[in-house]
Formats: sequence, structure tokens, C-alpha cells
Amino acid sequence: MYTGSSSYERNWDQRALCNKIFFVNPESLLLQVKFKRYAIQIFYSDEFFTSLFFSLSLCCPLSTRSAGMGNLLKVLTREIENYPHFFLDFENAQPTDAEREVWNQVNAILQESESILSGLQAYKGAGQEIRQAIQNPSDQMLQEQAWNSVCPLVVRLKEFYGFSLKLEKALQSLLESLTCPPFTPTQHLEKEQALAKQFAEILHFTLRFDELKMRNPAIQNDFSYYRRTISRNRINNMNMDIENEVNNEMANRMSLFYAEATPMLKTLSDATTNFVSENKTLPLENTTDCLSTMASVCKVMLETPEYTSRFSSEDTLLFCMRVMVGVIILYDHVHPDGAFIKTSKIDMKGCIKVLKDQPADNVEGLLNALRFTTKHLNYESTPKNIRAMLQ
Repeated sequence: MYTGSSSYERNWDQRALCNKIFFVNPESLLLQVKFKRYAIQIFYSDEFFTSLFFSLSLCCPLSTRSAGMGNLLKVLTREIENYPHFFLDFENAQPTDAEREVWNQVNAILQESESILSGLQAYKGAGQEIRQAIQNPSDQMLQEQAWNSVCPLVVRLKEFYGFSLKLEKALQSLLESLTCPPFTPTQHLEKEQALAKQFAEILHFTLRFDELKMRNPAIQNDFSYYRRTISRNRINNMNMDIENEVNNEMANRMSLFYAEATPMLKTLSDATTNFVSENKTLPLENTTDCLSTMASVCKVMLETPEYTSRFSSEDTLLFCMRVMVGVIILYDHVHPDGAFIKTSKIDMKGCIKVLKDQPADNVEGLLNALRFTTKHLNYESTPKNIRAMLQ
């Protein structure tokens, strides 16, 4: 181990120096360099870099030398962030005793998620009945057929909306656990992997739900017809049994929910923003750092073969990508300056590159989510090269 305390006669064995500098923490003056089979940590002083550059130039291949010295220059100019490197076990994480209470509460909600998605996927709508009723306004039988077709669908839409409210509470419970002092976000995510997994499952569900909703215009059409018909019947003093299920106040809230292009994501964004505003003693950074840390961990896992090889299913790869995109979008809505600025704690260029390295069919929806559901992408503060990557 080189301590910086001696002069250049303590040079490394240049034949052993390998091909990459892979961890740098400029704040603690800690440099970690990978050798052929081992890794060493070096506590460096300012004059140490002269020796390091000299060693790199002599013993590294040209391509590696450029990359390694480039990384080192970035450290000197403070352009590299110390992104967290650890494996989040999205497949097998189990709750510890400390996590159990919150995990049980959230798990009870998440158990409904697959049936919600199945119901949304099977949602066909009442488009044909509605068209016939509109085209034949004097045909009472067609009016009744359309109404009888729409009412059970509206009850189902209420179920979806109700689940969003449960998910909102679950997210806030997880944020409370994953951001509370005295631990850092990295420590929380590493120590409380079962809760981190649940947080990821909420994001995964959210993006899947919103993708299905965006591809199904029948939802908006059915609900619009329902609102028009019930308003007309109310004017005519007709009592409707459906109002016992979906009263006017509920219909108004559902209308706002389904008017959003990505209603579940909007729910989570609002829930996160409300969590920050309601917990005034908790610094904003605790929440945004939790999101940026998870995004960084997902990116590192996706671009590191040693990590991806530990996934037992290819579905976990897509799961990890969805989670990364989900936390980026949340971060962009919650952080005052967003996720795309040059000083962002999320390596947006690296995250986009990770997505673009995957088959296009797997990631086009995720890239579109970054294009159309983030808040700050088109702000002037977003670097042009980042905008260009998403065009």
C-alpha cells in the first residue's frame, strides 16, 4: 500500500499494474486501482499523481492508458462522482426483524398488484355499445345496453384508482424507513434490501400500469361517457344505483386521475413531494439521495457483467431497467433542479447509454418515459448532449 509518505523510490511493480482505475473518492484522497488479480487502495498526496501518471504511461496499453489517465484527470477536476457499487438482490431479498413491520404492511398491498395489472390488461372497454348509443340517441334499448356495459367497467376503474391510493401510502412508509437518520441512503439500501426491493416493485408496477393505460384509449372514452350520462340523468332527476358505488366526488377524483397520461407515476411523484413537504425536519437531500442512489446502483448492476450474471431470470434485467427509469423520473419531479443538470447526482448519460445498449424493443417504452414524463428534460439547464441522446 502506498501512503504518499515516501518518495518515488517506492514505485509499483509496473509489470503488475493492470488496465483500469475503477474507484476514486477525491474527498478522502482514496484511490483504488485494479491489478491483474487483486485490488489495492492507495492514500495519495498531491505529488503522488506525478508518479502515478508516469507508471500508467509506461506499463498500460495505449487504449487503457488513455481511459485510466482520463478518469484520473476527471478526479482532479472533480468531475467524477463516487457512485455506490453494491448488489441489490431484487430476486431473493428477505426482510430482517427490523424491516418486518413495514415489509408486512407493504407486502399486503403489493399482493394485489398482479391482479390489478391483469384486470387492466383484460380491459376491453364498451366502445361499440357507446358508438351505437350515440348514433341512435332515440333508441332506448341501445342507451340501456351502453349504460349496462359501462357501469361495471367504471366500478373496475374505481378499483384501479383505489389501489393507487394504497400504493401512495405504501411508498410513503418505505420512504420514511429508507431516509431516516442516522444512516445514509446507501447504508439504508444496503442494509434494508427487502424494503428496497419493495420500493423497486412499486416502481416496476407503476411503469407497467402506465404503459398499459396509455395503450388503452377505451378507459378515457368509457369514463367520459359515464360522466356525461350520469350528469344528464341527474338533470332529469333519475336515481342511478351506480352512484352508490361511484358518487360525484369520487367521479371527480377519478376523472383527474385518468386524465393523466401516466396516472400511477403522477400519484407516486405527488406522494414523494408530499412526503418531503410534510417531513420538514427531514432534509430534502435524504429523499433525493435515496432516489439517486437507487438509480446509480441499478445502472452499475446493469453495466457490470459480474452483477447481471447473478440474475436467475432475464426478466430481472428488465425489472432493473424499469426501476432505474422510475427513480430517475421521481427524482426529476422532486429535486428542484431535476435529474438532467450537469451537477446531477444521477449519471444521466450513463443511464441512457445502459438503456440504449439493450434491444430496442425492450427499452423503447422506457426511453419514451424519460422523454415524455420527466419535468426538466427540455429546460435550458439540460446539456445538449443529453437531450440529443433522447431524440
